[in-house]
Amino acid sequence: MEYIENINVDNKRVILRLDLNVTIKDGKILDDTKIKKGIPTIKYLLNHNANILIMSHLGKIKTDEDKKNNSLEQVSYVLSELLEIPVKFIKETRSEELINSTFENRVTLMENTRYEDLPNKCESGCDDELAKYWSSAGEIFINDAFGTTHRCHTSNYGISKYLPSAYGFLIKEELNGLDPIVHNIEKPFVVIMGGAKVDDKVALIESLLKECDYLLVGGGIANTFLKACGYNVGNSLYSSDYVEKIKTLLDMHKNKIWMPVDVIIKSGGEINTVGIDEIPSTGSIYDIGPKSVDIYKKILKESSTIFVNGTMGLYEDESFRNGTENLYKALSNINATIIAGGGDAIASIKNLGYQKNFDFLSTGGGATLEYISEKKLKCFGEN
Repeated sequence: MEYIENINVDNKRVILRLDLNVTIKDGKILDDTKIKKGIPTIKYLLNHNANILIMSHLGKIKTDEDKKNNSLEQVSYVLSELLEIPVKFIKETRSEELINSTFENRVTLMENTRYEDLPNKCESGCDDELAKYWSSAGEIFINDAFGTTHRCHTSNYGISKYLPSAYGFLIKEELNGLDPIVHNIEKPFVVIMGGAKVDDKVALIESLLKECDYLLVGGGIANTFLKACGYNVGNSLYSSDYVEKIKTLLDMHKNKIWMPVDVIIKSGGEINTVGIDEIPSTGSIYDIGPKSVDIYKKILKESSTIFVNGTMGLYEDESFRNGTENLYKALSNINATIIAGGGDAIASIKNLGYQKNFDFLSTGGGATLEYISEKKLKCFGEN
């Protein structure tokens, strides 16, 4: 797929796929970052006198009630304010007005693409008839929704089969930002891997273990690694279905994988720091301990490239924030390229205020992790 600056968009009717999947509560958008990320591509198209039909999903649509709660209409008002021009909102996903919108309006926002998932999953199932229908509204398709590049849906992959296609400025920014941990990685390469469950990250872990020098595990993921080593993890969350898989990875990469040597537990209402061989059967692990933090910091100091995915514990609770926060603090004194990806990691970094310690924060969530793992964007079918 081409880059937007390498194709002719002058005076064209353009379908633009953005990721406007924002959180809306009581009719108010809580964070407009995703909307702002799409503005440079919109302005570029407007500067080239294009007429634009914007498409995006919002939430999941499984019931009629979901439709009421996940309309993009509120987003159209924010777009108008940011662009300082009227943005026409069309409440349908199929209509004559929609197909003609790129003849009549500078900027149009169509209703949530996932309205088409009720009842037949035409959006998420990449329905070919719908792809042809939507593509008839434009002459060119621009995809700038990095957060959905790991999904072959009608509004990204489907339309791209029927129109000359390119990707926008946000996707370019993401590819450039993630490049140091995808191509030509400068060693030593250290991965901080945390989060609640190992289930959705096994493919990523396997991919990173081929490239990294050290994998430092924490959070609920560490519990599964500890269980695989035969340690008692008490009442802690772990993924029983993946214990054998983790055992295999530990056998293959025993010199790369580092686990906590101490943890912070809650047992009987009390919070204590214990060694990993001292966890009581009634205890639950909520953070890595101070000895583990010190070991991880020493490894990080020798690194040239660092990737952070997930947290070391339940950082939302101040009692279990030390592991995550102390590692983020340590990054400020390390001469390395430091990148973070994944929803939990980005949320924790922003909430704790450590953005300045990172060279790049990826917006992609699952798309980021799949791109790192597979080194290509699924909906493009290419690098």
